[in-house]
Amino acid sequence: MNTIIITGPSGSGKTFLANKLSIVLENSIVINTDSYYRDNFFIKLISLFIHDIYDRFISIKEAELIKTIESIYNNENQITIYNYDFRNKKSLKSILNKTNNTQFLIVEGIFSHRININYINAIKLLCLEEQAICFQRRLNRDESERGRNRNEVIKRFRKSWEIFFKHSASYRNSNKVYIINPSNKISYKELIDKIIIKNKNP
Repeated sequence: MNTIIITGPSGSGKTFLANKLSIVLENSIVINTDSYYRDNFFIKLISLFIHDIYDRFISIKEAELIKTIESIYNNENQITIYNYDFRNKKSLKSILNKTNNTQFLIVEGIFSHRININYINAIKLLCLEEQAICFQRRLNRDESERGRNRNEVIKRFRKSWEIFFKHSASYRNSNKVYIINPSNKISYKELIDKIIIKNKNP
């Protein structure tokens, strides 16, 4: 099984890229770290005082996320996965029934490079885009899907940008990371070629 790690700052195109890859790469599963946010009283209380809490690693259920990933690695037929309802701030659990062996596990999100898993043989991707474009994407998403207003998004975005680059520095410096702009067709084609070659020569 090949593992693809997609990380990048908010609005850089991680989900867009993951979904595109899942269409091209047969028998792939996409896991979004945003789906594993905590929904307990403690995290909801903290969020009232720390507005960027959902951009911090403490906000996700790492143990459950790792269990999901391990179940996929073990080719189990039933995988427990989570989805997060951002409007109601509620975590929803469901079962994914697999019919084929997974060839590609795609883990995407701002926390995908910080999970306690083995990254050595993974294809590590860093999505980068101009900050202004990333902000506009996040604004559109948060207003339409997450019920946030413009002022909230401005506050959260500026801090999330700082937090991501601060906590990804060691990962970027100590790993072979492929930088990609998901909306750039040439960059995307080069990435697909790279993945196909690696799959043929694991």
